[in-house]
Amino acid sequence: MITASHNPPHDNGYKVYFADGAQIVEPHAGAIIDQVNKVASEVYEPLPKSQQGKLVSLGSELDDVYKARLRTLVLRPDVIVSQKELKIVFTPIHGTGAIISVPALRELGFQVLTVPEQDKPDGSFQTVKSPNPESVEALAMAIALAETEKADLVIGTDPDSDRMGVACRDQSGRMQLLTGNQIGSLLAYYRTKTFKGQGVLNDGNKARGVILKTLVTTDLQKTIAEREGLHCVETLTGFKYIGAKLEKYEAALPAEIRKAYRALPEQETRSARLKHSYFYVFGGEESYGYSGADFVRDKDANGAAIMFAEVAAYARSNGMTLDQLLDQIYLEYGYYQEKSGSLAFEGAEGADKIRRLADSYNANPPSEIDNSKVVAVKDFAAGEIPDAEGDILPREKMTIFELADARRIAVRPSGTESKIKFYLFAKNSSVSKDSLVETRASLAAALDSLWAWLQEDAKNRVG
Repeated sequence: MITASHNPPHDNGYKVYFADGAQIVEPHAGAIIDQVNKVASEVYEPLPKSQQGKLVSLGSELDDVYKARLRTLVLRPDVIVSQKELKIVFTPIHGTGAIISVPALRELGFQVLTVPEQDKPDGSFQTVKSPNPESVEALAMAIALAETEKADLVIGTDPDSDRMGVACRDQSGRMQLLTGNQIGSLLAYYRTKTFKGQGVLNDGNKARGVILKTLVTTDLQKTIAEREGLHCVETLTGFKYIGAKLEKYEAALPAEIRKAYRALPEQETRSARLKHSYFYVFGGEESYGYSGADFVRDKDANGAAIMFAEVAAYARSNGMTLDQLLDQIYLEYGYYQEKSGSLAFEGAEGADKIRRLADSYNANPPSEIDNSKVVAVKDFAAGEIPDAEGDILPREKMTIFELADARRIAVRPSGTESKIKFYLFAKNSSVSKDSLVETRASLAAALDSLWAWLQEDAKNRVG
C-alpha cells in the first residue's frame, strides 16, 4: 500500500502485507530486505508478459462485503436506534475514509455531515499542513462545522484510513479533543462491559477474552482487562505485532475450523475462539489505531468510527457526555494520565545523536529521575523479554524505566521521523468523585515536571 499515511504530502512511503492480511513481521520482513539488497542496479530486464503480474481493480461489490462485516462490530443496535438525534461531522482529511465510513454510519442510522473541502481524496492535502487526525489543526474545519451545525461528535480519519481522531462536546458544551489513549480506553471499556452484559463473556469463558495493546499505550486498558477477568497482552509498538497475535490465535483453532475460518460468520468465529483459542475483544495503540475484530488484521479507522459512534450513542442514552463517561471509568478503575514528547535531531549528525542518546540510557541508566528512585529498567534491545504469553518479544531500541512513585517512562527512536520519542505515564489507583479534579491536576503537573527533567538530562547526555 503506497501512502503518506498521516504524514505531510512529501512523506510518501509504503506498507507491505502478508497472506494473513497483517503487516509483515519476521521472518518475512528480513527475507524481503535480503531480496532488496540483492538488487545490483536500477536497470533491469522486464519479465516476459506471461510471467508479469496483473493490476486488478476491485469493485463496489467488495466494498459491500466489507461494510456488511463492519456492521457486525455493532454490539447494541438498540442503542443507536434510540439516539437518532446524535449528529456526527466526519472528515477523511483528503483521504479514503469517506468511501466506507460515511455510508456505513448512515446505513446504521447516524446523522452524518461531511466537510466538503476535505471530502475527496487529494494527495496534496491542501487544507492542512499534515493530515494527522490527532492534531487539532487537521480537525479544525470539522470542529468549525460541528459548532455551526451543533453536532455532538467529530470523527476524522487519516488518508489511508487506519488512524482515527475524535473531538466531542463535553459537559460544558465545548468541543474537546480526545487522546488516543482516551479513545482506546472508552472502546475497551464499552466492548468488555457489553460482551459481559450480553453473556458472550461469562465466568466460564472470560479468561479467553483478550485485549491487545502496545507497551506504550495506557495501562488503564490493562487494568480494565484484569479487573474484568480478561487476558491482556502487551506488544511492541506497531499494529503488525497485534496482527501477529491474531494469526497465532487463529492457528490455535482445530484444523477443521481453520479450513473455513475466514468464510465463517462473525458469531461462529467468536464461538470457536472462545472454545479453542482467544476471542479478540479489542486492540489498540496510543497513536490513534484501534481494532475490534480479527477480520481486519491491521488498525482500521472504518471499524473504529463505527465502534466509537456506538460508544457516543451509549453515553448519550445514559444522559452522559463522553468526558463524563471517562470520569466514570476513572472512578471504577483508577485515574491514568499520559504525556508524550519528542526531541528532533535532523540530518546525519542528528541520526548519530539519536543513536547515542538511545544507547546511553542502557549504558548509563539514571538511578533517580525527577526526585524519584528508579526501581526497574527494561532494555528491549537486549532481547529475551517475554510477553504475557511467554512469547519472546523481538529486539527493539526501547527502554522503560519504572519509578518508585508509580510514574513510568518509555524511550524509543521513531521508526519514521528524525526524532527520539518519550512516553510518560502516571496513575492514582484509587480516586473519588471529590478527589478527581485534584488528582487530574497533580498528575498532569507530575508529568510536566518529569518531561522537563528528561529534556535537561538529554541535553547533558548528547549536548
